[in-house]
Amino acid sequence: MNKREFLKAGLVATVAAQLPIKGQAKEPVTISKKKAMKNWIWINPNLKDTDDDLKTNYTAYKAAGITGIFFENDSERHFRAAKAAGIEAHRWIWTFNRAEKVADHPEWYSKSRNGDSCADKPPYVPYYRWLCPSRPEVQDYLTSTVNDILTKDYVDGIHLDYVRYCDVILPVNLWDKYKIEQTKELPEYDFCYCEVCQAKFKEQYGKDIKAIQYPEASLSWRLFRYGNIIRVVNAVSAVAHQHKKTITAAVFPTPEVARRNVRQDWTNFKLDGVCPMIYHGFYKENVSWIGDAVAEGIHVLNGKFPLYAGLYLSDFNNDEEVRSGIQYALKNGASGVSFFGRVTPSVLGILKQESAAFKA
Repeated sequence: MNKREFLKAGLVATVAAQLPIKGQAKEPVTISKKKAMKNWIWINPNLKDTDDDLKTNYTAYKAAGITGIFFENDSERHFRAAKAAGIEAHRWIWTFNRAEKVADHPEWYSKSRNGDSCADKPPYVPYYRWLCPSRPEVQDYLTSTVNDILTKDYVDGIHLDYVRYCDVILPVNLWDKYKIEQTKELPEYDFCYCEVCQAKFKEQYGKDIKAIQYPEASLSWRLFRYGNIIRVVNAVSAVAHQHKKTITAAVFPTPEVARRNVRQDWTNFKLDGVCPMIYHGFYKENVSWIGDAVAEGIHVLNGKFPLYAGLYLSDFNNDEEVRSGIQYALKNGASGVSFFGRVTPSVLGILKQESAAFKA
């Protein structure tokens, strides 16, 4: 199963070179030079790598300014090699989008406004099978899973992905691919309306969601779902902190987009850092939008925890655009960046230069 398989398909970069930096991004905020800078990459460990490969790769990452790695799968050899090079090794997990319990517990899975369960009718793509956060057994399952991961001494922390509901609205660049126009919330993509969610919503707000004419416009129904995700994330966070380990999350690019598109209120998560996926090509935005997105996140977070700008390398047409993206992120308050995609030696060279300039 490839990470964000459907999101990558058909993505076309639409940006132009951005140096010198000017244009649409917000005015840079004042950055404290005492603020620690951390840079990350998301990778799936290649089990065929030799020990020499690992030493070479992780030494190069460290020299370029990579301070932490989010590993999508477990590999003690990779984790320990990264740590030996002075890099933090974190386990990256899919949180609510998990298919492994479909056979044993189909009732755990979210239902759309149409009443379809993604256990047997997943939206968009076959692997989109979303657990319902209202169910206590789902929370118990996720906290137990994270606890098992963090008992391993070579794991420095946990990184949560898909920590949200299914996309009720996809990034605009994907509408053509799926032959849909999501200018409004369509019922087959709007989750979760299962019996447990309905009962808990009625208990909390005194309302029957079935009796609401336009549930997609109900503010209390939105708040209920934001709270569901927040509750589970914060329970997982408590487990991580019991182990005295770090918890971070990959989230949607801005607080507003996250709440609107996937019912994710990440500024109220109890985290040690957040990596908004500011993939400008997905939203048909210019590179300068990276600065706008960072500035919005920094403003709403108001110092709760660091923000590391997630950059999708396939969105950039050339190395100078990568440099521009990093600069927009740092000058608008990011504490570093996180790369998703193929990290070339030239990209590492740019990161090294921009990291040095940030610390100067």
